[in-house]
Amino acid sequence: MGDVEKYCPDALWRLVAPLLPVHPVRHQGGGRRRIDDRVAVAAITYVLQTGCAWEALPGSFPISRATAHRRFAEWVQQGVMEAFHQAVLDVLGAAGQIDWSRASADAMQVRAVKGGT
Repeated sequence: MGDVEKYCPDALWRLVAPLLPVHPVRHQGGGRRRIDDRVAVAAITYVLQTGCAWEALPGSFPISRATAHRRFAEWVQQGVMEAFHQAVLDVLGAAGQIDWSRASADAMQVRAVKGGT
């Protein structure tokens, strides 16, 4: 099993593929061919699961580190990653696979009202 199949198995791909933006088909002309979205999803999943830096993405992924990071940034900006996260939570929650007793909230981004610290 290659890295793409390992980090983006069929079930995950079926979940995320409908969330991805459609890209226009290129006609004749210059430029490189767009890297397959499934390859990008696998590379992004690897980085998120391992916590490694983009520069540490193994060469066994058929995508450059820069392209993987760029695709991730595009998808964050477009709301794809948030939708992806919610879809995974929905599937896991419906299957009873989330232990909510171990959940925590990160209040780092919560504004302190009335001048509080």
